[in-house]
Amino acid sequence: MEPMDASISETRNVETGNNQGNAAQVESFESRVDDILTKVDKLEQRVNEVEQFYLTASKKQLSGSKWSLAVKDKDKERHVASLKKQQQDASRREAAAAKRMQELMRLFGTILRQITQHKWAWPFMQPVDVEGLGLHDYYEVIEKPMDFSTIKNKMEAKDGTGYKNVREMFADVKLIFKNAMKYNDEKRDVHVMAKTLLGKFEEKWLGLLPRVAEEEKRLEEEEAEAQFNMQLAQEVAHAKMARDISNELYEIDSHLDDLRDMIVQKCRKMSTEEKRKLGAALSRLSPEDLSKALEIVAQNNPSFQATAEEVDLDIDAQSEPTLWRLKFFVKDALEVQGKSSASMGGNNAATTTTTTGANNNHPSNNNNNKRKKEICDAIAKTAKKKNKKVSPD
Repeated sequence: MEPMDASISETRNVETGNNQGNAAQVESFESRVDDILTKVDKLEQRVNEVEQFYLTASKKQLSGSKWSLAVKDKDKERHVASLKKQQQDASRREAAAAKRMQELMRLFGTILRQITQHKWAWPFMQPVDVEGLGLHDYYEVIEKPMDFSTIKNKMEAKDGTGYKNVREMFADVKLIFKNAMKYNDEKRDVHVMAKTLLGKFEEKWLGLLPRVAEEEKRLEEEEAEAQFNMQLAQEVAHAKMARDISNELYEIDSHLDDLRDMIVQKCRKMSTEEKRKLGAALSRLSPEDLSKALEIVAQNNPSFQATAEEVDLDIDAQSEPTLWRLKFFVKDALEVQGKSSASMGGNNAATTTTTTGANNNHPSNNNNNKRKKEICDAIAKTAKKKNKKVSPD
């Protein structure tokens, strides 16, 4: 998007023949520009959101599953549901998975009852009475005490602290027997009882394990599919946002072009002296800004080759809108160059000569300077020809 080129402030100084009407028009222009700038700010926020999404997405590419197959952009909107539907599907999927897990936990509860009803299960039904038994080093040996009453309470918990899956229950039951075997010598009765019950428990667990493994695999696949579909749905949403932004930017560009045309049409005819000063100002532009200035000329003159090796720019042959747009652009460009030169001064003054000498020898700088000199010479040459043709007053 091209800048407004300070056209609003410049039109204040342009004679239109009706000062009161001109002031009203300028105020109208400023109001429209303010509206456009507000839109641009909002668009920039949306652009940043899209860029951030794709930056994050590029770091989280799904791989290693059948759901990571590439999908053509044109098929995404047809095959991928909306984000809202994805969220609804996720809720239903989670509810179904929770129901299946509850069934597995119920089956595990059956195994648990069989173990707790064994005649040797009584030492493990309640927490170890450390003080009553005088086991002063128990907590130094056992990091996480466990017993069947604690497991039962956790299974019945309704406050969110209960077991999330059957694997957690299996781990705690196993921990009961492992703790007893760790703290008690192999010859002690408690050690033998714990080892015996652990063997029976693991045997019964093997009968349930295939169903547990099947459910875990299913959950993993569903989660991978859900993540992939959500990713695609987000990409579709952000792609649509990007298209909308592009359309709005195009519309804003059109408004800016209309404003520029309205402004330059109100401008008076540029004098010969002003054209001479404009040509001189063009010669002070940096190579990059000079190329932009030539592009402005080319916009209203399709036959003008802004990128040609030899450029012959006739200032007097340009239309009034082109001349004023050039003037606005050159004014801003030279102001920026002046500020940049001032910021480069000061502490860098001592090294300017050496640095400049080194930079001027760089091939790219030599080419830019050469092209700038050729263009400026062409402008001066054309202006000189025009001066010869003009008869003295």
